[in-house]
Amino acid sequence: MATLGKDALEAALDAWAAHIASTCPPEDGKLAIVGLISHGDNLAQRLIRRLEERGIRARYGALDISLYRDDFDMKQCKPALRSSYLPFSTDGLHLILVDDVVQTGRTVRAALNAIFEYGRPARVQLHCLVDRGGRELPICPDYTALKLDAVNEAKVTVRLQEIDGSDEITYT
Repeated sequence: MATLGKDALEAALDAWAAHIASTCPPEDGKLAIVGLISHGDNLAQRLIRRLEERGIRARYGALDISLYRDDFDMKQCKPALRSSYLPFSTDGLHLILVDDVVQTGRTVRAALNAIFEYGRPARVQLHCLVDRGGRELPICPDYTALKLDAVNEAKVTVRLQEIDGSDEITYT
């Protein structure tokens, strides 16, 4: 088992924010960072704080994609639904969709369906903390903080202080 601790996670978030700062649109108010509930939204909040430190303003949103999943009716148990928080239209925005781990691409597909319920962004980018490989759909992140070549049986777990009480990424 490999573990990346708090320092590695903080360094990854700093580099991630620097990347966004160097590529974000120059128009004030046109950048939105929308995190996928439950870890992506916390990562989005951390990124926004780091961007504010660099003088960049971004809107924040959180998206629950549970009802947009293509396996919703196949699950034995019903998912715990949480409220999305997107208090603005996405029309014309440069939207960065944030998730903790990307694997098959199915969560991202569901998120894209949900995003367009809120408007038509000028651009949507996918940013992920960890890309573990194993795509089933032709989806590729625009930015990945960490890339792992994980086999399908491998487990990648992201723990965040706000939810799990510690900051770490484990790979088994």
